[in-house]
Amino acid sequence: MNDPFDPTMNRREFLLRGASVGALAVGGAPLVAGASEPEAISRAPGAVAVDARLAKRQLDSREFTLSVCDSIRPSLGFNATTRSEAEGWQAEARAKLIELLGGFPERVPLEPEVLETVDLGHYTREKIVFQTRQNLTALGYLLLPKGREGRLPAIVCIPGHGRGVDDIVGLEADGTQRAEKSGYAKDFAIQAVEKGYAAFAIEPLGFGHRRDAPARAAGPDQYSCRPAAGAAMLFGETMIGWRVWDVMRAIDYLETRSEVDANRIATMGISGGGTCSLFSGAVEDRVRVAVVSCYFNTFRDSIVSLSHCLDNYVPGLLRYMEMYDVAGLVAPRGLFVESGTDDRIFPIAAAREAYDRVLAMYRVFGAEEKLGREIFEGGHEFHGVGAFNFLAETL
Repeated sequence: MNDPFDPTMNRREFLLRGASVGALAVGGAPLVAGASEPEAISRAPGAVAVDARLAKRQLDSREFTLSVCDSIRPSLGFNATTRSEAEGWQAEARAKLIELLGGFPERVPLEPEVLETVDLGHYTREKIVFQTRQNLTALGYLLLPKGREGRLPAIVCIPGHGRGVDDIVGLEADGTQRAEKSGYAKDFAIQAVEKGYAAFAIEPLGFGHRRDAPARAAGPDQYSCRPAAGAAMLFGETMIGWRVWDVMRAIDYLETRSEVDANRIATMGISGGGTCSLFSGAVEDRVRVAVVSCYFNTFRDSIVSLSHCLDNYVPGLLRYMEMYDVAGLVAPRGLFVESGTDDRIFPIAAAREAYDRVLAMYRVFGAEEKLGREIFEGGHEFHGVGAFNFLAETL
């Protein structure tokens, strides 16, 4: 998600500025306290005065895109009433989703390499690289708890916009290990290993270790979703598709590890990582539980309405399904979503609406117990209380 003013701004900087430009991201224009909207627009600092002759014309880009969105009736929206019908819908909708994501390539040899192993007291951290496709290497950290016998359930942990995977395993920009969990992701990969899971924290393409040279030169918080996400669309593919494939290859790697129970693998992601967790669960049935933090919503009320990073977009998707339909592709496997009441970029009202839609789908599957959520008092940040309880019961 990028700030509407500055294309180089990262998500956390956007959130910090939110107090001063709050109404802009949500409503499309900065409002002056106590003023009606037309008056506020004309009085906002730097705003162009409203020409009264244009008041009845249709010039607002956001209003136009919402009118188009509201005119679409997704052709693959869920309408099944029996489990058999629901399974038939899933087969058709999943195939279309994979097509819209750009499809997946042939598997290449993983060629994994453990670059280092660090003893961190109660767990070890391995730094690993592996091939995901031709000409592309992924990087991740495998966190393994000490003192556990037998094969471990595993969680593929996916960060959102910011410093990337280092920021969910407690690594500062200078490479030192921080003592306290911090940041909007709250080192959730460490939380996972502390609860006894094998946590495989992977770097999304365009973040951290997998950025382009200009982003690396610009500083640790910069990322290169653009131009890569735009290039993907020019190729008829998508950044979401590329990142989901990385998750699938990460699962391939976990299946080679003797410490991991390959039948008990989950995904967990915050923000842009939540995007990846949801879509991975929708297309990959080896994901037994998908945990989605601070992303689950409707496309209409978030991705269509607000300023987000280009990596959130799948061309043509809304003509076939809404976000709750994508979530329905996870059923009857486990799905847990968490939302902050004050998350300005994934509005809570739409999150509630979308959850009710998915709950109806899980009821058709007779699997309501495999769906869970937590609404917490807070903003765009990882919470994790209900999520880890749900994993303990479901994975």
